[in-house]
Amino acid sequence: MDELIQLDEKPAAADIVMIAGWQQWADAGAVSSELPKYLIKQTHAHLIGHIQSDIFYLFQIPGTHGFLRPEIKMEDGYRVSLTTHKNEVYYSGDENKGMVIFLGEEPHISGERYAEVFFNLARELGARRVAALGGVYGAMPYDRDREVSCSYSLPRMKEELNEYAVRFSNYEGGTSLGSYLADRAEQVNLEYFTFYAFVPAYDFTHLSQQLQGLRIENDFRAWYEVMRRLNHMFHLGFDLTDLERQSETLTESVKTKLDELQAKAPQVNIKAYVESLSANFDEKPYMPLDVWERGLGDLFDDKE
Repeated sequence: MDELIQLDEKPAAADIVMIAGWQQWADAGAVSSELPKYLIKQTHAHLIGHIQSDIFYLFQIPGTHGFLRPEIKMEDGYRVSLTTHKNEVYYSGDENKGMVIFLGEEPHISGERYAEVFFNLARELGARRVAALGGVYGAMPYDRDREVSCSYSLPRMKEELNEYAVRFSNYEGGTSLGSYLADRAEQVNLEYFTFYAFVPAYDFTHLSQQLQGLRIENDFRAWYEVMRRLNHMFHLGFDLTDLERQSETLTESVKTKLDELQAKAPQVNIKAYVESLSANFDEKPYMPLDVWERGLGDLFDDKE
């Protein structure tokens, strides 16, 4: 086992899948950082290990002061707590199906070694496939299904992933952690992919200097769209009722906020701007095949 991997328990389930998220650059809507925490809580997953992480993080860069440093809390001169960088492994499952949830922090340095340790961890746990999470902000309707983009490690995966109503990006530029790891996963012949959910964000400054931008911090609808896909792919049986309810509440909350901004600056006509986004939105809804089959079955039952 890799010297940087510390496992207190090794899952023995016949089928193990791995879902990974990070506090990272591509974390719009907290898809990457908070959705794993939600899954850990909802599935009662327990901590089974971690990656020893000191070598992957900078203590400081001259001029940044406390930007990168660990955070400390003191009372009367005594250290009560010290928050350090963590890359932790959680597990939930039974003898048949197991789900590993990895929750980490994007490394500052030694990306090649970080990728090596991460994939050594996946192999050590027996994960047959790794699904990573990410989020990207964009000007899109707040009340429609979230678009999901995808990057993947092995060419043979594309045909299957296309069934999940994803968009395959032709982006060029600075890489996200997810895309970087996809490249490294191919080198070790591991099935790895990232689902990037697009999260609504509006910049109103081009309309009026009176208004600030609006973006969704915890996009439950994005979480819901990602989990619908992972639920089906991995046969997780995860109850999505709570996320569906929170998605509906979020939609109403954003609508209320937009109405408030419209009332604050009616001459700007924010409503028309948002409606134009909806009119030009090319929706690509995800509808699993078994949902269609169940719907057709219900239809025929009604006819009988």
